[in-house]
Amino acid sequence: MGIKVTGKDLIKIANSDDVFGIMQRVLLRENKLDREKEHFWLVGLNTANKMLFVELISIGGVKSTTVEPMNVFRMSILKGAVKVILVHNHPSGEVIPSDADLDLTDRLIQAGKIIDIEVIDHLIISENTYMSFSNTGRMKELQESTKWVPAYELIERIKKQEAELRKEAVKIAKEKGEKDGIKKGKLEEKQEMAKQMKANNEPIEKIVLYTGLTKAEIEKL
Repeated sequence: MGIKVTGKDLIKIANSDDVFGIMQRVLLRENKLDREKEHFWLVGLNTANKMLFVELISIGGVKSTTVEPMNVFRMSILKGAVKVILVHNHPSGEVIPSDADLDLTDRLIQAGKIIDIEVIDHLIISENTYMSFSNTGRMKELQESTKWVPAYELIERIKKQEAELRKEAVKIAKEKGEKDGIKKGKLEEKQEMAKQMKANNEPIEKIVLYTGLTKAEIEKL
């Protein structure tokens, strides 16, 4: 169900406060009875973070509401949104995410990746305050989760990581080889200098001073 928003609401979203300011007004438009139920909304954004729409996805009971990924992203695809913000209210006034909230967000993040629509935040709101998954670091944690990542993508990630490790190993080996080569070249230069100084009957102490070789190394030449 599309939510009517005024022109002043169709703004460029700079932060979670902007989203809460709009969604708080949307929540307060509901009558008192409906405010005692959980609502789940979707805010669609374009590439410049300008709000395109606010869509009511579902209304549930006082403790939960059912949300299906297909319904979440249907309007995003139709209206060309490339980013979305998830919003739902807790009638209790508490804005601490439940395990179910975290799991749903994790699932929607991964579903969005498949269709190239980025889930950038999830706000839990009440009539007076809100909690942002992005501000609290929850989004970053869930983006790294693999619970809802398809098996084929996990395999691709592992292959990519292995390829990067092999590339790094080759780079390290190459750098080590170059360093060893330089070191060997410098040693050979010192040995050649020591041979010439010995041929000129220079004192051993002087050869040690000029080449940095030990007395034992010079005597072997």
